[in-house]
Amino acid sequence: MNHKMKHRIERGADMTGADDRYAAWQKKVEDQVKKRPERKAHFKTSSDIPVERVFFPSVFDNAYIGNIGYPGEFPYTRGIRPTMYRGQFWTMRQYAGFGSAKETNERFRYLLEQGQTGLSVAFDLPTQIGYDSDDVMALGEVGKVGVAIDTLEDMEILFDQIALRDVSTSMTINAPAAILLAMYIAVGEKQGVDRKAIRGTIQNDILKEYIARGTYIYPPRPSMRLITDIFAYCSEEAPAFNTISISGYHIREAGSTAVQELAFTLSNAIAYVEAAVETGLDVDTFAPRLAFFFNGHNHFFEEVAKFRAARRMWAKIMKERFQAKDEKSLQLRFHTQVAGSTLTAQQPENNVVRVALQALSSVLGGTQSLHTNAKDEALSLPSEESARLALRTQQIIAHETGVADTVDPLGGSYYVEALTDAVEEEAWSYIKRIDETGGAVNAVESGYMQQEIRRAAYETQKAQDQQNEIVVGVNQFTEEEEPEPDVVKVDEAFVSAQIERLEAIRNERDQQLVDAALDELREAAKGEDNLMYPILKAVKAYATLGEIANVLRDEFGEYTA
Repeated sequence: MNHKMKHRIERGADMTGADDRYAAWQKKVEDQVKKRPERKAHFKTSSDIPVERVFFPSVFDNAYIGNIGYPGEFPYTRGIRPTMYRGQFWTMRQYAGFGSAKETNERFRYLLEQGQTGLSVAFDLPTQIGYDSDDVMALGEVGKVGVAIDTLEDMEILFDQIALRDVSTSMTINAPAAILLAMYIAVGEKQGVDRKAIRGTIQNDILKEYIARGTYIYPPRPSMRLITDIFAYCSEEAPAFNTISISGYHIREAGSTAVQELAFTLSNAIAYVEAAVETGLDVDTFAPRLAFFFNGHNHFFEEVAKFRAARRMWAKIMKERFQAKDEKSLQLRFHTQVAGSTLTAQQPENNVVRVALQALSSVLGGTQSLHTNAKDEALSLPSEESARLALRTQQIIAHETGVADTVDPLGGSYYVEALTDAVEEEAWSYIKRIDETGGAVNAVESGYMQQEIRRAAYETQKAQDQQNEIVVGVNQFTEEEEPEPDVVKVDEAFVSAQIERLEAIRNERDQQLVDAALDELREAAKGEDNLMYPILKAVKAYATLGEIANVLRDEFGEYTA
């Protein structure tokens, strides 16, 4: 901050203690810059006007600092890092997965060559609900909405020629998250990467599956056990891995409002922390590795406000409700994906504009990681060309707009600050109601959250049907004749090859070793032992995903909504 701006702060009303906080924050900035130098020695506009690290109002008091704070300090309204994107851009993590592990590996390597900085795996539906590719339940779905993963061999192929030492990987997997995490760890070990150095995130958020998405297997309470076992395992064995990505994204895709997305996500997070603490885990041993996943939706300013409110609320929850002491336990780190539900099959070129604006609001809101949808995803799997354009959208925002040159650029806007407060206030009201029902698990089992989302979705659809809410190219500004789009289709021939390879693995593996590992898992499931250890043993013996999931089905049962 320049001398003139510092002087203006010192003239603010009632600055008792503010100078000390400012000096402490400046020290934190200096420490951060030593660890990670800023991208440029001097930040400036195209007209050579200096861009300060962060901007403040000319007159403010302790109430302002208490509510908004400094970047990188409680309550983190303005960001979780003192220098944010001046030191390092967000991770550009494009979601990809289709067909075979080999095809998806080729797309991963292409995206990395194009400048992507992290991987994000989409799994097919059978994998997501614990079925092998040759299971009758998998018929017609293998490789359709993501990559098919049956055994450790598929995971080895998926990351062939990709050094897990150098890349972090996000995996959108929930009910069988423990199995896919075990496979990832095993691949890392085969590459010579110690599990303590392995980096990435598993979604592992089962409560939102019951609420909004539907790829659950087991009932809520044994599912919560799997999650807390992963927390405990990773706190000891894989401390650099994010053990959960608590997801508002799918809640919003199901039709919720921004406030509901925020409130229900944080209520689910509270339930996970409570469950882990009840098992005897100290909150500061696992809370620093909790991550979040939000939707970047259409209302530009509301989305910025939602992200700012989310950080402030989570910091208060962890400090006041759970008495967390570690600063990292208080920091809400989140990935954003722009809103798939807003993409239109009509006039798909319009989706390029939607995606750019949604991505921009996510960056202005301070995301740590971002996926930008491809323009053709309402029609099919994205083509290589459209996937590249989606990535280029992020790169243009990062390198050409200047929005990453200062922290929290919209902070101090009368509108944004008022909207941040309003979103927070309404979200607290929802959380209070959920607490009164006994918490998120009870609210899920009673159908409260589901009903609220259905009500909001109905109101949105009604507004669009009545043209009170305009969707360009759909209910206004339409074309009489739409050109026939080119769509990407999965080659069905790979399914036979996938099933043949699966059969070969079953025939070649040491079946006694597999049976022993599955028996050990069964006994652990009957008792209270951590399930991650026998799952990892079964994975390394080349037990299939379906075999492992079925052992747990036998012991836990299956959930019926």
